[in-house]
Amino acid sequence: MRRPRSLALVAVAMLCVFTMGAGTAVARLLPRRLAQLRPPAVTGRPLVRAGQVLAAAAGTADSGHAATRAGIAAALAPFIGNQVFGSQLGVLVADLSSGRVLYQQNAGVGFAPASTAKLATAVAALHVLGPTATFRTTVVTGPAPDSIVLVGGGDPTLTVRRPPGIAYPQPATLQQLAAATARALKAKGRRIVRLSYDTSLYGGAGLAPGWPASYVTQGNVSVITPLEVDQGRLLPSGAPQDAQVGMNYLPRSPDPAADAAGVFASLLRADGIAVTGTIGLARAPAGAVTLASVTSPPLAEIVQLMLEQSNNVIAENLARHVAIATGQPATFQGGARAEEATLARLGIGSGVQLVDGSGLSPLDRITPAALVQLIRLASAASQPDLRPVITGLPVTGFSGTLGPGGSVFGTGPAAGYGVVRAKTGNLQTVAALAGIAYDKDGQLLAFAVMADKLSKDGLGAAAPAMVSLADTLAACGCR
Repeated sequence: MRRPRSLALVAVAMLCVFTMGAGTAVARLLPRRLAQLRPPAVTGRPLVRAGQVLAAAAGTADSGHAATRAGIAAALAPFIGNQVFGSQLGVLVADLSSGRVLYQQNAGVGFAPASTAKLATAVAALHVLGPTATFRTTVVTGPAPDSIVLVGGGDPTLTVRRPPGIAYPQPATLQQLAAATARALKAKGRRIVRLSYDTSLYGGAGLAPGWPASYVTQGNVSVITPLEVDQGRLLPSGAPQDAQVGMNYLPRSPDPAADAAGVFASLLRADGIAVTGTIGLARAPAGAVTLASVTSPPLAEIVQLMLEQSNNVIAENLARHVAIATGQPATFQGGARAEEATLARLGIGSGVQLVDGSGLSPLDRITPAALVQLIRLASAASQPDLRPVITGLPVTGFSGTLGPGGSVFGTGPAAGYGVVRAKTGNLQTVAALAGIAYDKDGQLLAFAVMADKLSKDGLGAAAPAMVSLADTLAACGCR
C-alpha cells in the first residue's frame, strides 16, 4: 500500500510544479496593461512596515498616540511653500472619525478640482440612485410594423462584446442585445427590419463649458450621449474598441450613438436578421413594446470603476442620471445643479460649484474642505450606501491612477504603499489629491491637497510631490 501512496504524492507534487510553471508562462504573455498581474515573487526588501498593517484599525488612535496639530504641521512643513505647487496651494488634514482639523491652508478656497470632482459625482449618484441601481439599453417596436428602435438608457459601461473574463465589472453588450432581439423577431416571424436609434434621454450639448474639442480628439472623453459603446473608443481601423486593453489615446468617435447603431445592425445581420434602409435618429413611439433589453452592472460597481480609472464618460453619465432622478434637465447644467443640490442636502454646500460631472472643465470649483467632507461622509457608518466611494479609491502602489504607471501620480514603493487611498485629479496646470492615509499609529486621516496654478510644465513634479505628502502622513504618528 505504501508504493501507490508514494506514487500519488509524487504525482501531486509534479502537478503542482507543472501548474506553477504554466501560470508563470501565461503571466509573462499578458499585455503590458496587465503588468500588475505578475507571477508571485519574494521581494528583495520590505514594502510595508508591519506596524502599519497590524495596528488596530480604529477611526482614531488612542489619546496618547493621536496626531497633533503641531505634529502634522511639522511633518508637512517641507511641502508648504514648495514652488513645485505653484502660487496657490490648498491643504486640509483631519481625523477621519471625528473631523477634528489637524492642518489647514486655504481650505475654504475654491480650486479647479480636476478629477477629484468625481468624488462629488459618486456621492451624489449613490445617494440619489442607490448602490443597486442599473441602466437598461432596450430595443422596442418602431412606428411601422417592420421597424425597431434601439433606445439608449445611459449605460456608460455598454460594450460591443464581452471583454476578457478578468474584467470587472462585467458589462452588458450589444452582442447580447442583438441575439435577444433576433430571437424575439424570429418568434414573431420577422426576419427583415428597419432600424433607428433614440438618444432622447439626454439633452443639450455633447461637450461641457470649458471643454476644448481636443478632449475628444486626444481620447480623454467622448461626446456625451445615452447611447454609445466602449465609451466611444476606436481602434486605428475606426471600429469600436471592444475592450479597454491598454491606454487608448486615439481620437474618440465624433458620433458615438450612430456608431453604436451601426454595430448593432451588423450584429443583427450576423444573427439572421436583415436590416434595410438608412439607420437614422428617431424617437421611440409612445407605448412601444420592448423586444429585448440588457442591463448594466449595479451602480456600486460602476462607481468603483469610475474612481479607479478616473473615467470621464462614466462620470458624465452618472451626473445626467442624478439630474433625471431629481427632476432636472439631463444636460451638463442640469447634472451640475442636481449634484450641488444633493450635496447641499447632505451638508456639503457652498464648497462645490460645478459645470460638469467629471472635473474636466477648468471652470469647476471645489474647496479642500469640501473634498474632506465628501471623504468623511462616504466613510461614515450612517451612510453605508456611499461606501463604494471609499472602496473604489485607487491605492498607492497597487491600483488605478495610483498604481505603478497608472498616471502621473503613480509612484514606486514608499511609506504610503498600500495604506493611502486617494482620488487623483490633473489638468495641464492643475493637480489635486484627496483621500485617506492610515498612519503608523493606526489613526485614519482624511486629507485633500490642491494646486491649480502650476507652471505649464509643472504637473510632472507637482503630482508626485502630492503623493509624497500623503506618504508623509502615513509614515508619521505626527504627535
